Amino acid sequence: MSLEVGVLGYRFMGKAHANAMARLPMFFPDAPDVERSVLVGRDEAALTDAADRLGFDSIATDWAEVVDDVDAFYNLGPNHVHAEPSIAALEAGTPVFCEKPLAPTLEEAESMAEAARNAGSDVPAGCAFNYRFVPAIRYAKRLLEAGELGEIHHVRGRYLQDWLVDPEAPWSWRNDEELAGSGALGDLGAHTVDLLRFLVGDDDLAGEMVGVSGHLQTFVDERPVPDSDETRAVTVDDAYSAQIEFENDAMGTLEASRFATGHKNDHTIEIHGSEGSLRFSLERLNELEVMRTDANRGYETILVTDEDDPYVDHWWPPGHVLGWEHTFVHENYEFLSAVESGGEFEPSFEDGLAAQRVLAAIEESDEAREWVSLE
Repeated sequence: MSLEVGVLGYRFMGKAHANAMARLPMFFPDAPDVERSVLVGRDEAALTDAADRLGFDSIATDWAEVVDDVDAFYNLGPNHVHAEPSIAALEAGTPVFCEKPLAPTLEEAESMAEAARNAGSDVPAGCAFNYRFVPAIRYAKRLLEAGELGEIHHVRGRYLQDWLVDPEAPWSWRNDEELAGSGALGDLGAHTVDLLRFLVGDDDLAGEMVGVSGHLQTFVDERPVPDSDETRAVTVDDAYSAQIEFENDAMGTLEASRFATGHKNDHTIEIHGSEGSLRFSLERLNELEVMRTDANRGYETILVTDEDDPYVDHWWPPGHVLGWEHTFVHENYEFLSAVESGGEFEPSFEDGLAAQRVLAAIEESDEAREWVSLE
């Protein structure tokens, strides 16, 4: 039997996930058979065009008519529409996959996580942190879990983009606190927080984040509204930075910006331990830099494309690199397999909530100008 999937949203993330679903039978033959059943949005004409391009059987302009009529519901809409449709789907017993950050506010994220708990462990509720599914990141996790870096001392994460440097760049929902919740903090920082929790959050590594000191900055206060002579206020941050305290005494430094001139999509992770270090950049997605103290001659660059590397056996011969879009194929394979089996999926809504707590604490710290405890 095919899994009928309903998807809310047909732009950036809608394309990414539709492409991933289309690739599954070609490269993951053990993946569930998936039917792109219904595409959901507000504009019927635009929906019809998108459904034709993305391979959906039908369209709907009301998500409430869809959530209890499909085998899985993908909520890929703007942040302010994450909570209500996702909760309704879970209450109907429908597995949900939701974009990050889980919600605009901590309160809504808590409600979503509670709905996932109430739905039960056989109804997967996944949060879209696709960078967990980069082969090089999975390779790094293997090294960390094997103890090859020793005791973790320093953890650094930065996510730098420059698409808003121009003050005349148009206003969008991502610039509005009520629609987005936050700016670079939620959009980019959520990825960094989750990835560091994934890599070093285990008790025998750095552990959970227990304290933060944060700073948020908005550089442009208003932006032009598209197809109009008006401007609208920017009510979210353009950049953030944070100091992080981990439960096992490791130190963390996080930052993200949409104003980092020259950086298009640079998500960089560095982890330093007593026995070695590693470094990853999304702009060099197939590489992991590793340094071990017994060598002590600098970093070795590992090309993570061998058949025994995570997920790579499904793709090309060694050395034939993968791209950003492949992370969505891996992510969809894991989520839809969990839907088919009634098993659990990670990153879950609980992971999304944990990241949201850190983001909220960074905002609270910025407002209070003091450290905020997460314990």
